[in-house]
Amino acid sequence: MAEQFVSNSEEETEALGRRLGEILDQSTVVAFTGDLGAGKTAFARGLAKGLDIPDRVTSPTFTIVNEYEGGRLPLFHFDMYRLSSADELFNIGWEDYLARGGVCAVEWSENVKEALDRHTIWVEIRRGESQDQRVIQIKGVDL
Repeated sequence: MAEQFVSNSEEETEALGRRLGEILDQSTVVAFTGDLGAGKTAFARGLAKGLDIPDRVTSPTFTIVNEYEGGRLPLFHFDMYRLSSADELFNIGWEDYLARGGVCAVEWSENVKEALDRHTIWVEIRRGESQDQRVIQIKGVDL
C-alpha cells in the first residue's frame, strides 16, 4: 500500500518528513529514491525534526553517513550515491548501524536495494508540474 502526497515547497516536503519522523520506532530503515535535487535531504531534515533531533541536518554526500543523536531516537543519514553495490554497504558497518536501534535514512537507496529488508519504508520523491512541486509516494507505513 502506498500513499501519495503533493508538496509545493521545500517547507511542505520537510513537514511531511516531520510527520513520518514522529511515528517511527527504533531500528527503522527509510529508503529514499529521487533525482538529484528532488528534495531527499529536505525530507530527511523533517524526519530529524520529527525525531526531536536539535542538530542541523545536511547531506552526507562526502561522508557517506552523518550521525545525529540527542533526539527521541538517533538518526543515521546515509548517502549511497558513491556506492556501487550492497556489498560496499556492509563494508561501512551497515549492520552495526542497524543494531544501534536508531532510524537509518538512506538516500540513493536504489544502489543498495538488495540489502534492504521487507520492512523498509520507501519514500519516492519526483518533480511535479511546477519547479517547486514534488510528488512524494510513501510505501510501508500509513501517515
